[in-house]
Amino acid sequence: VQLQASGGGFVQAGGSLRLSCAASGRTFSGYAVGWFRQALGKEREFVAALRWSGGSSTYADAVKGRFTISKNNVKNTMDLKMDSLKPEDTAVYYCATGRPIASTYSDPRAYYYWGQGTLVTVSS
Repeated sequence: VQLQASGGGFVQAGGSLRLSCAASGRTFSGYAVGWFRQALGKEREFVAALRWSGGSSTYADAVKGRFTISKNNVKNTMDLKMDSLKPEDTAVYYCATGRPIASTYSDPRAYYYWGQGTLVTVSS
């Protein structure tokens, strides 16, 4: 499975971006998709996750109320809508897929496949 993350870019604080994660080689069916990010000099951190089959989404506290993860059935992608962006959201954003259980959605070790990352830069 190969994942392709796209949609990153440069935006001013308060702005919005939509990231997309597409899979090739198989579909997301039966899997969950997670978004993680890694800022320069920092460890990779969990952002959001959602099972492809539906159910509740999970968010990191730092992005709750500002980011929304959703499935795009038309494009067969898992999207991350990011609103009210802050400079501290600046990072390379990665999508990943796997079969985490409820307690491991935020654990990158629960994900099997990773995309190459897309850079999000938020200016103050």
